[in-house]
Amino acid sequence: MLFTSYGFIAFLAVLFVLYYLIPKRFQWLLLLAADIVFYACAGWKGLCFMAATVVVSWAATNLMGASLAKQKAFLRSDEGKALERAERKAYKKQCEKRRKVIFVLALVADLGILAALKYTNFLITNVNALFSADIAAVDWVLPLGISFYTFQTVSYVIDVYWEKVEPEKNILRVALFTSFFPLLIQGPISRFGDLKDTLFAEHKANFKQISFGLQRILWGYFKKLVIADRLLVAVTALCGDPATYTGAYVFIGAVLYAAELYADFTGGIDITIGVAQVLGIKVKENFIRPYFSRNIAEYWRRWHISMGTWFKDYIFYPLSVAPWLLKLSKSARKKISDGFGRKLSVYVSTIVTWFLTGLWHGAAWNFVVWGLLNAFFILLAEEFKPVSQRFRAKHERLVSGFGYRVFETLRTFLLMCSLRVLDCYRDVEVSFRALGTVFTDFNWGEAFSGALLQLGLTGADYIIAAVGVVIMFAVSCVQEKYGSVREVLWEKPVLCYAVFFVLAVAVLTFGAYGVGYDAAQFIYNQF
Repeated sequence: MLFTSYGFIAFLAVLFVLYYLIPKRFQWLLLLAADIVFYACAGWKGLCFMAATVVVSWAATNLMGASLAKQKAFLRSDEGKALERAERKAYKKQCEKRRKVIFVLALVADLGILAALKYTNFLITNVNALFSADIAAVDWVLPLGISFYTFQTVSYVIDVYWEKVEPEKNILRVALFTSFFPLLIQGPISRFGDLKDTLFAEHKANFKQISFGLQRILWGYFKKLVIADRLLVAVTALCGDPATYTGAYVFIGAVLYAAELYADFTGGIDITIGVAQVLGIKVKENFIRPYFSRNIAEYWRRWHISMGTWFKDYIFYPLSVAPWLLKLSKSARKKISDGFGRKLSVYVSTIVTWFLTGLWHGAAWNFVVWGLLNAFFILLAEEFKPVSQRFRAKHERLVSGFGYRVFETLRTFLLMCSLRVLDCYRDVEVSFRALGTVFTDFNWGEAFSGALLQLGLTGADYIIAAVGVVIMFAVSCVQEKYGSVREVLWEKPVLCYAVFFVLAVAVLTFGAYGVGYDAAQFIYNQF
């Protein structure tokens, strides 16, 4: 069920009405039923895999919780208090070992389902290439949103193991957390501790929150239908024929893709957060105007925030303090140099984290290389940080000016556009070859002599897309300076309804749907 389909809009309308009509204690059960209907539309087989993930996560967390409760109860008992210090320590270690076994088995099961369904054919392809084998590919269909809901449940299992959250005893509540349908397509990747108080609560109809939610949904449709799906036509044409469209076309395609991807992804997140807000459920923001970033590290603190924090909290930090890596760092300090040894754990953790981030994005080498290149530029910036600091200290007046900020922002934007070429062409060799032609094929005159009108878009389409991007940029500027645009508009009801009406008319009039357009699923749905 596409977020942009009439069926989905009808589905939402029915859900919103029923949600506030039924007794409030049943609201979360209605959401669970809606999740099942939504997911069933994508295929019942996928629902079975999700159910398996729910059962494993629920059973594992409750077994760990029961083990911990039993441990604490025993140590508080007279028998436990009578134990010697060494005996108490041994008992704790035994209980912790039992919980660790359960924890590892749960992770293997949850991540194993994801790995088997998503990466088996990738492995087969590489084995065939390396050993000249002829292993047949597996005909598996990847369940909708499996990467997102798997990461959510894994974070829940880890948080219970780390004693950050209490295990949920009701399996249906775990099912709702795992399957909450607005999050399935492209996140945000939410934590159980962040959602449990709002997801299972009883919600009264709040006019302001419902209004804000509907506005957010409409804003998402504007980004998706007016900008993203229109630009997709040109991006598909440019990237689909890399032999013909070289040089200037590659640069233009990368810039158009940056705008398309941002409008598509943030548009989907707007719809997600808007749907949740109408239901009274608070979901964390996933973007904070990333194209305003001055460097690549800041960019990733602003782009797909939930993904970044997930990898940071569950991969980077645990790995950076792993005993074997700390031991390796200590050895490097003695045998190579103190400076290298101090950095080694951070650098290894960064490379591994970004390797896995790339692999999470897709079972293909272009995503892996994309992830490693992000790691390379982040570490390169870290190495040059002392030089940058000295430059800033020496030229304080220059770096504090608006012009230098524009330079830094533009530099970061172009760097990210260059890396996204790997996403555009989905092939490492083709991507690097295409990027190289930007500096060798000087065909700008050809590109702007009418050739862009041969990509499936008319001049009017480019104007509409450009105006949409300008509006999107203007809203981001207002947000950067004043915060929530909706809060500002709320204080001016006439202007608020006028903006709401104009957005609705713009989506209906200029939305890229109907004859000549193919309703496209959100880009991150593939992950």
